Amino acid sequence: MTDVSTLFDLTGKVAIVTGSTKGIGRAMVEGLAAAGASVVVSSRKQDLCDRVATEVAEATGQEAIGVACHMGDWDAITALVDTVHERFGRIDVAVNNAAITPARDPIATIGRDIWQKIFQVNVEGPLHMAQCVAPVMRDGGGGSIVNIASMAGYSGGSLVCAYGASKAALINMTKTMSQEFAPWNVRVNALSPGPFVSEMTSGADRHAPGFFDMIAEGTLLKRVADPSEIVGPVLYLASDASSFVTGDDISVSGGMFK
Repeated sequence: MTDVSTLFDLTGKVAIVTGSTKGIGRAMVEGLAAAGASVVVSSRKQDLCDRVATEVAEATGQEAIGVACHMGDWDAITALVDTVHERFGRIDVAVNNAAITPARDPIATIGRDIWQKIFQVNVEGPLHMAQCVAPVMRDGGGGSIVNIASMAGYSGGSLVCAYGASKAALINMTKTMSQEFAPWNVRVNALSPGPFVSEMTSGADRHAPGFFDMIAEGTLLKRVADPSEIVGPVLYLASDASSFVTGDDISVSGGMFK
């Protein structure tokens, strides 16, 4: 009989989470550490990465380090993976969470520079992270790559043109990665969040009272999620609980329709 208590156990594993100093990224890195993993906190600012890593280590008792990396910088991604590999000798989980979007993104006026910058971080960044970590995972017996997409990748929407298009590309790329990395025992899946409480959504609600109510109406559960509600899905995909799951995209959206 399957020992259910071990399915989500990440003891001895090493996990990288990009964009993990705030919001759902921080919730995910905390959840992975609580499940037993040694974790790497990564965002653009080293001092913030170090502070969050210290807080996660103190809260969970697991080893946590901070390594700054701009996901739009190809060489910085290579350096991040090299640093983690040298420190721990293995990488078992990589969560591509870091992403950007402009405050306003009307399709009629979006500039080429903004379009390219968004695709550089949201698509090229996860691509190169996967290129770097997959061989390390292969040599360690396998691993799990989790790409954080978005429900905007399915529905598009006013003022999220480039962001939605980049997330649609990430979902498609996830399916290709899963096929190419399957012989290495490296699983690749995506999570597509719906509306979550974040700095961006909280700021929008402050400037336009009722914003939370509006986005909540797009879900069946009629509410906006707390960042902690992403932890269960990412633990599922990172752990042996999803050992026969690859090439999938799971929505975490309160019932929004794809």
